[in-house]
Amino acid sequence: MANASRQAAWEFWGTELKRRREDAGLTQEALGGMVFVSGGYIGQFEQAIRKPQLDVAIRIDGVLQTDGFFERMWRRLIGASPFESYFAAVAELEALATRICEFESVLVPGLLQTPAYTREVMLSAAPFAPDEELDEKVSARMERAQIFKGPAKPEYWAIVHETALRIPVGGAARMAEQLDHVAALVRSRQVVVQVIPYAQGAHAVMSHSMKLMEFADAPPTVYTEGLFWGQLLDDPTLVKQATATYDLLRAAALSPEASLSLIESAAESYRNT
Repeated sequence: MANASRQAAWEFWGTELKRRREDAGLTQEALGGMVFVSGGYIGQFEQAIRKPQLDVAIRIDGVLQTDGFFERMWRRLIGASPFESYFAAVAELEALATRICEFESVLVPGLLQTPAYTREVMLSAAPFAPDEELDEKVSARMERAQIFKGPAKPEYWAIVHETALRIPVGGAARMAEQLDHVAALVRSRQVVVQVIPYAQGAHAVMSHSMKLMEFADAPPTVYTEGLFWGQLLDDPTLVKQATATYDLLRAAALSPEASLSLIESAAESYRNT
């Protein structure tokens, strides 16, 4: 399903939610309270600004007695996404964020990847995948990076461990290309990237990735990911804890200037291999 068609379907989802909520005589605040989200969230669902999580869609069906309509449509829309089900909502939110801060321990973050690097990462996890499937997934990841080109581009801050610079994904030439790409984004002031060096030793997030997102008219969220799973959280206490953890990562990292020098040095080392 193309992006425009998927967005139109989410708009229909929101229109139906509004119609059935009003038929039930409920305000946005009343329905929100019954499904454990704010009334503002219900308004954003109805305008297709924000996509609900599955458990919320299921609770809406229960309250409005819609016989699983919203759950079924949610599953169809997420199933039509080129992303894993646990990441699809995150990809939608990236395009709405005013600020994104993320951490990766062993990979270059997805929004900073080149097509060749992305393809190698995906191929390593699915060595028997047909080319057309890989092409679709690579294209979807590259499309996510278009958020840096629009007038409403978010402030983007990435922290990576030095390991991400040293694993030669796809070989030396492709890694040099990948690191040159990151350096170019930094030098054009589209992004800020910091590196936690090996010499730092232990740091606050030793295994999982983390993505914090802020929005103009919605509460912030945090997304964490492991093998075959991901969690998108907006509980204020958890977001506050994640923000504090990110501050610890930032404190452990090299300055942006020193990080850029390390990235460019690593790229040069790959070219000389």
